[in-house]
Amino acid sequence: MANSKENQRREQILTAALDVIVEKGYEKSRMDDIVTASNLSKGAIYWYFKSKKEVYLALVNHWVFNYSATLNYIVEDQQSPSDQLQALFRYFVNQYEDNPRPFKALMEFWSLAARDDDVQQKMHRVYTEFLNLIESILITGVEFGEFDLSDTKIAALSIMVNIEGIIWFTVFDVPGVTATEYIDTISNFILTGLVKDTNGGKSNE
Repeated sequence: MANSKENQRREQILTAALDVIVEKGYEKSRMDDIVTASNLSKGAIYWYFKSKKEVYLALVNHWVFNYSATLNYIVEDQQSPSDQLQALFRYFVNQYEDNPRPFKALMEFWSLAARDDDVQQKMHRVYTEFLNLIESILITGVEFGEFDLSDTKIAALSIMVNIEGIIWFTVFDVPGVTATEYIDTISNFILTGLVKDTNGGKSNE
């Protein structure tokens, strides 16, 4: 019961922190803003976190924890590697369509990583794990003869960067293009370049 209450409080604080960083950015936000947004006392906030940086780093951990179960399921699922990549693209665009606020916050973390070593190290670990997850799908595709590529790491990096392109839709309004349309088009381009045809070459579909 105590752990449940503690988890609920942490969730409440991190939800408030997300709202604050999206609205004010890291530099202009303060712990008092998180206190106000959370509807908790200042003492309650400081019981769990000693600084706003500690809160925001915990927010990154929170995202990773929430996303990891689904991402690992996609990789472990008994679908073909190409279907796993499609599921990966679809998962992130669905997350964006459901709630773009974490993607908006990620822009702030990108900027902060260039100025803060702790944030840079945190983001490096997160993206390294994501890159490795994508590469594991590609390696399986090569081993099964489904994909035709010589460098799985570069291909994985390209896929990761294209998925991250969703974030730009939180900043720029692209006339006539939605995030879903972007992901659908990009994923088709990528898979067309990866998947072998029945003659052993790359698919022209």
